[in-house]
Amino acid sequence: MIEIIHGHVVSDPYRWLEDPASDETRAWQAQQEVVWRSQLLPGRDRFRARIDELSDTGVVGAPIWRGGTAFRVRRDPGRRLPVLYADDRVVLDPEAIDPGATTLLDAWHPSPDGTLVACQLSRGGDERSELYVLDARTGALVDGPIGGLRHSPVAWLPDGDGFYYVRDRRARVHRLDGDDLDVADADGIALSADGRWLTLSVNRGAGNDVWLCDLVSPSRRVVQQDVAARSAVAVGGDGRAYMITTLDAPRGRLLVADPAAPDDFRDLVSEDAEAVIADFALLDGVLLVAWVRHAIGEISVHDPETGERQGAVPLPGLGSLGRMSARGHEVWFTYSDYVTPESVYRYDARTGETTLWEAAPGRAELPEIESHQVVYQSADGTPVRMVVLGKGLPGPRPCILYGYGGFGVPLTPSYSSYVLPWLEAGGVFAFAQVRGGGEEGETWHRAGMRGRKQNSFDDFAAAAETLIAAGWTTPALLGVTGESGGGLLVGALITQRPELVAAAVCSAPVLDMVRFEKTGLGSSWVPEYGSADDPEQFAWLMAYSPYHHVKEGVDYPATLFTVFDGDSRVDPLHARKMCAALQGATSGVRPILFRHETGVGHAGRSADRAAGLAADMLAFLARELGGLDDD
Repeated sequence: MIEIIHGHVVSDPYRWLEDPASDETRAWQAQQEVVWRSQLLPGRDRFRARIDELSDTGVVGAPIWRGGTAFRVRRDPGRRLPVLYADDRVVLDPEAIDPGATTLLDAWHPSPDGTLVACQLSRGGDERSELYVLDARTGALVDGPIGGLRHSPVAWLPDGDGFYYVRDRRARVHRLDGDDLDVADADGIALSADGRWLTLSVNRGAGNDVWLCDLVSPSRRVVQQDVAARSAVAVGGDGRAYMITTLDAPRGRLLVADPAAPDDFRDLVSEDAEAVIADFALLDGVLLVAWVRHAIGEISVHDPETGERQGAVPLPGLGSLGRMSARGHEVWFTYSDYVTPESVYRYDARTGETTLWEAAPGRAELPEIESHQVVYQSADGTPVRMVVLGKGLPGPRPCILYGYGGFGVPLTPSYSSYVLPWLEAGGVFAFAQVRGGGEEGETWHRAGMRGRKQNSFDDFAAAAETLIAAGWTTPALLGVTGESGGGLLVGALITQRPELVAAAVCSAPVLDMVRFEKTGLGSSWVPEYGSADDPEQFAWLMAYSPYHHVKEGVDYPATLFTVFDGDSRVDPLHARKMCAALQGATSGVRPILFRHETGVGHAGRSADRAAGLAADMLAFLARELGGLDDD
């Protein structure tokens, strides 16, 4: 198909693969499945066995305290999905509902007195969940379902008789066993503990609008409107309104005000020159602020009245922190790094001590690895950071380069049961913190979005060049991986710089930038990428759209596309079209493969499904790159 868009000739020869129900698409996909199933991947069983061992450390989450009850999730060794607990009582076991483990607990929100909990469940990975209210003591159904939700925030009323939630970008209030009342436009909501102050937030692309509603008056006051900044407001237990904002502070700052006068916010904790503000928690007499400093988590201690820094929370190491959960003089948070499974820690503001509260429930023998923090220059001279992991470096060795670089999301250290087997086998794994992510704040994000998106791709290519120049790897031994927005990063690299890498894994990717906004959640990404309906923005998109830059006669890297039929975020049509285009264009003999998985979606999945996907990816890369110790 040929179209003229804003005066440009646009070729779309595989448009027919957009319809998943057509006979032609079904036949193409069936053929791809035969090819994929015929692949000999000698390392698959070995990788799968080791991934299973490393995944058996299990999962724990930080507790949320309500009415003296600790609510938390936990996945014990041998289990496929996390279970929701109230203290030691099972409230919800998704596998008891669905033995096939395709029903996921997307979110949960206990009531103020801890007697009820609102749970959001989705099926088949599509993330369009239903909300149920359960008795926290027995797990019995009390109310629901409320359908059509997608990771909705829930704000319980103080009496526990109902809650606010969001559906279709509208805030609603639901009374148990009663009718829903439509409230206002909103993506985000928060309600003060006393039930007086309701915060409403609406995403407007470059920023968000925020209102603070006094439910006693009633009245609604503008906190922020029509500005290019991100802000989040909540009224704390001390009755003050707190706001984290990027307004005039790309790395973020914390402000405070009387909620009755939301136009009079003042700085409480100022912007840090090198760290991005991530979270805050108000304890008895102490304010804690969480930061991400060059992708590493830290927590500072402040005077709650003056904001003066008084010290730091001791942490187990240089890693990533989860959201803080406060009660009285204590706070709980999760910690993990590249070789430490996520565990829960407790900080006591009275003693200033941090202690392990709950370790990962399982154990695994973990390898000793080396970690190198590298700063390299991108094409325009911008310094970019990268973490290089290995065992017994130097090289050159088979290397996997990973990146994301989108939506202001930072790439921080985390325990991975599929990274470690690669390192144990003698490979190198590198994480590039490219522009478009949130590692260095909103300025870093904006430098890799919309008309500046090419910076993300240049940063990723420069990371590959740095790994090669440093002797860690060679083009013949280098593979790249990424999922979702990271799949776009991979797609751009293999079409712009195919000579740099030998293999790629592109998972749930966004690749057709001319038509991305027409399916899935694509329309919500226009603020990040731009819109093909606008002539100027179309030019940005067309300049790098991977699908439209596949060229005949190029020896493309071996590429594996992985997609999921329950994916309601990124339509698998992107991968289908790109796979077909590469198969038809490549001049080489390296395989272009398509792995299609049913019953799962974009992100959440059971432990066994995650292990199977990871084993296939590693085995494919091991075969194409070669050179591992166990080859």
